[in-house]
Amino acid sequence: MSWKSHGFRFKSGRKLKKSVREKGISLRKFLQDFEIGQKVVIDIEPASQKGMPHPRYQGRSGVIVGRRGRAFLVQIRDGSKLKTLISRPEHLKNA
Repeated sequence: MSWKSHGFRFKSGRKLKKSVREKGISLRKFLQDFEIGQKVVIDIEPASQKGMPHPRYQGRSGVIVGRRGRAFLVQIRDGSKLKTLISRPEHLKNA
């Protein structure tokens, strides 16, 4: 027997599931732009796997602290620590 895979999207089916009327990709989400210092909420777009933050951060809010290519650096508080996530714009929305 082989080991069970525990990949990046393991046990996140309910969290990353879209309803029938939401299926597909909205171009508006891909083309949105954010300013440094702007507050955002991590809202993962399951149709796009590139630049997706880990599903454990779904629904967390943070602040844009920089840019890296097409992606944004989002600083969030995880307990008492500050963490910086790299996320593309389709996985973020205004707070």
